[in-house]
Amino acid sequence: MKKLTTLLFTAFAFYSTDAQSFIQTYQDRANQVTQSNITTYLQQFQNLGVKTTGSSNNVATRNWIKNKYLSYGYSSSQIQEDSFNIGSVSSKNLIITKTGTVYPDKYVIICGHFDSIYGPGVSDNGSGTSIIMEAARILRNIPTEYSIKFIHFSGEEQGLYGSKHYVNNVAYQNGVRKLDIKLVFNIDQVGGELGNNNTVIFCDQDMGSPSSNNAASQAVTQQLATCTSLYSPLQTDIDPAYASDYMPFEDKGEVITGFYEYTRSYNEHSSSDTFANIDPVYVYNVGKATVGALQHFAVALESNMLDTKEESTQNSLENIKIYPNPVKDLLNIELPHKVNDFTFEITDLLGHSLIKEKNSTQIDTSKLINGAYIGILKSNEQTITRKILIEK
Repeated sequence: MKKLTTLLFTAFAFYSTDAQSFIQTYQDRANQVTQSNITTYLQQFQNLGVKTTGSSNNVATRNWIKNKYLSYGYSSSQIQEDSFNIGSVSSKNLIITKTGTVYPDKYVIICGHFDSIYGPGVSDNGSGTSIIMEAARILRNIPTEYSIKFIHFSGEEQGLYGSKHYVNNVAYQNGVRKLDIKLVFNIDQVGGELGNNNTVIFCDQDMGSPSSNNAASQAVTQQLATCTSLYSPLQTDIDPAYASDYMPFEDKGEVITGFYEYTRSYNEHSSSDTFANIDPVYVYNVGKATVGALQHFAVALESNMLDTKEESTQNSLENIKIYPNPVKDLLNIELPHKVNDFTFEITDLLGHSLIKEKNSTQIDTSKLINGAYIGILKSNEQTITRKILIEK
């Protein structure tokens, strides 16, 4: 994603949650986003190298994404590839469709690009790619009234070629609208930067031309901000939509919104856009906000009878306390009273295990140097992950 300027529209920031009601099952599903999944996706994305459109790495990344969906249980018939050319270079977008129960022919599109230039693109846009995949995993068996298209675009960095091709040749044909789109929800560059206080996310709002869809985008973006506050610990501010894969949709008058990191890392389009320089806990929190918002936009089933097993195990550790954080020498773990068999592990941001204790509620961190780490608590086949800061 290319952002030349960032404007703050504080009049729209920090929306009240009064207009939308909190739905516990939406929260329970948002809580099924796991730090371990997000971290693994980001590391695997990095290992696929520089993903320039048309390169073998780009093809390998698309196949990696496709295989993830197959592993979640999506069928081959739900997965389509959309071919396009940039001059003599060919590439493909990847589209996965989950059919709605009430409005099967009206679509909520959630999208982001997977190509990169000059670096592995872990923030721009392995972060969005990872979040979209995790949302698709969690919602696969959850009925939604509207159909959802999970779209992974290529060719974004060269000029939105993949999304332009999809809009002009699939969503529209010869200028005629062929796809009934409720809204487009784009996620691009939400990796944050290690060491920043990453507690705010930009919600992107259409403020451009044509202006006919601006009011609808404002309403949808307010809903996105509210969902973010309801289902994640993040606060929100508003950013103008700019230079990412929602723009070809916006040009056709479609309603758009999206996420973009609040404190810009400036690592995009460089060899520094690596896992070591992002904040994986920030990506995890954006993932929770995404799952909450996507359920709202697609109107997911509010009953929990289809996924009670996973929800109930998640709820058993929801009140865990790990403190102080930042920590100097001794980390305390306070667990729900029914949890008495667990392991706690501290790893570095590359996943290397540094400390691992069983059934210990006090962890000696005195030998760790200043910096950010990942704390992983496992009990009864569930995992809770927290970012741990060491400051001495």
